[in-house]
Amino acid sequence: MAEDLLEKKNHVILLMDCYVKLLTDKQTDYLESYYYEDLSISEIAEIYDVSRNAVFDQIKRATKLLEDYEDKLHLLEKHQQRMALIEVIEKEENKSHADLLKYVKKIKEL
Repeated sequence: MAEDLLEKKNHVILLMDCYVKLLTDKQTDYLESYYYEDLSISEIAEIYDVSRNAVFDQIKRATKLLEDYEDKLHLLEKHQQRMALIEVIEKEENKSHADLLKYVKKIKEL
């Protein structure tokens, strides 16, 4: 269960790296406080002088928006695919130039 929470946290942080500019300032502040600074919902509510429910709703809504952006744009998915291909290229020291060009072509297609 703790691994699931850590995975979710890491996933949201990666989504934020891709899409945070599409969120409101308030959503960004709450998400950064919650995911980067590891503050509790109560602590965030106290800092911003709002109810815990307001913070919870904003975090939930903003996380859903990030997921929706990824479902439509696939920026994180494409980035992860590119990084996987780059890793393959780095490991393949003995590959021919033609083989490496195939990997580069795949990266460009993403």
